[in-house]
Amino acid sequence: MRLTTKGRFAVTAMIDLALNQRNDPITLTEISERQSISLSYLEQLFGKLRRHHIVESVRGPGGGYNLGRSADKITVADIIIAVDEPIDATQCGGKENCLGHEHGGGSRCMTHDLWTSLNARMLEFLDSVSLQDLTDQQHAAQQKVIVMHNQQHANLL
Repeated sequence: MRLTTKGRFAVTAMIDLALNQRNDPITLTEISERQSISLSYLEQLFGKLRRHHIVESVRGPGGGYNLGRSADKITVADIIIAVDEPIDATQCGGKENCLGHEHGGGSRCMTHDLWTSLNARMLEFLDSVSLQDLTDQQHAAQQKVIVMHNQQHANLL
């Protein structure tokens, strides 16, 4: 299974939104500039995220997007599924016709159960990681950079 740009960008944009949301909505232009993601692509993604109640849109001057629920209640699986990213390692897309009609009328391949089990584990893992977990990781990484910068500055003195 390979996560496409759609899934990667959706998760990145949601982390950005969660990190930068305070009292005012965040515009897609802001996310686009910070993350180097096309504005039109973000509009498509956020339309899907809004329909799944993962984000809320605020119209008018000062409008933009807010999280639809708290970051600890949004999982990576929620985001991936909302933007129609398939979480499927099977060759057949779960249809159990891996071998096609030219090989026994569309029967399952010998490794179908292996890939189906992997799908379940991937979904279980992605469902165990919340948006809050990812923002906490970003805060920790930023703190580490600040500490390293302060140590380097102190060594120069």
